[in-house]
Amino acid sequence: MTDPVTDQDRLGTLVSVWWEAVDSFTHVLEQVGEDQWSTPTDLPGWDVHAVAAHTAHLEALLAGRAHDDVEIGDAPHARGMMGQFTEQGVVARRPESPDALITEIRESTTARHTQLLADPPTDPSAPAPGVFGAIGWTTGLLLRNRPLDVWMHEQDLRRALDLPGNLDSAPAIHAADYLMESLPFVVGKRAQAPIGSVVRLEVAGHAPVTVAVGEDGRGRAATADDGEPTVTLSMDRATFVVLAGGRRPAEPDVVGVSGDDELGARVLSALAVTP
Repeated sequence: MTDPVTDQDRLGTLVSVWWEAVDSFTHVLEQVGEDQWSTPTDLPGWDVHAVAAHTAHLEALLAGRAHDDVEIGDAPHARGMMGQFTEQGVVARRPESPDALITEIRESTTARHTQLLADPPTDPSAPAPGVFGAIGWTTGLLLRNRPLDVWMHEQDLRRALDLPGNLDSAPAIHAADYLMESLPFVVGKRAQAPIGSVVRLEVAGHAPVTVAVGEDGRGRAATADDGEPTVTLSMDRATFVVLAGGRRPAEPDVVGVSGDDELGARVLSALAVTP
């Protein structure tokens, strides 16, 4: 008989996925040429240096270091309180050299990883540490979000620098699986799909997700009683994470749409669920 998977096991797996994501992220940074740190990324207002600084900022906070409360100036891309908070970490690190950023990320993540191994988290519902707990995050949510954030930013760097890769790793699978969970919200709330609609999402390498819109207008997991899909969207993992991450529109002919073309277009335009 197989022992049941415990909360500690699940959280430990998330820690391992995050650690793998951090390792890959820093290896990409090591490949950035001296003249490439100012290369724009898909994220408005952020170049390669800013993406590295953002990651250094959040990982430093998790390692117990203080937040840099600085003026961000004119930054229209820093929307909302959280956007302004993260922009402060970027602005504070603008004078830092690439080597200093890489070192900060390594030191912060090593300290945090050592702490997590010495005192493994066991309760996903426990408040997350520091500022993350202050905004209502649980330990489970934090540990799910960090590998997603780090891997997505690695892909931001890779697209900006034309260094494709790391699309089949544990962090890549975690990120896409996580983002696919938002399909009910996307279909029902954001795309405003008609009652009775059934939308199927097929991302290569992942189990398909099918959502039906109930009488209340909300999306939910579809059942056999909901019938055949009104529209089916199919794409590879790289395309999906770009769309779900709100990075850029889909390139022509990379998304398969079968069924209601108009509904398919609405869902595709509403897929972005990360800022």
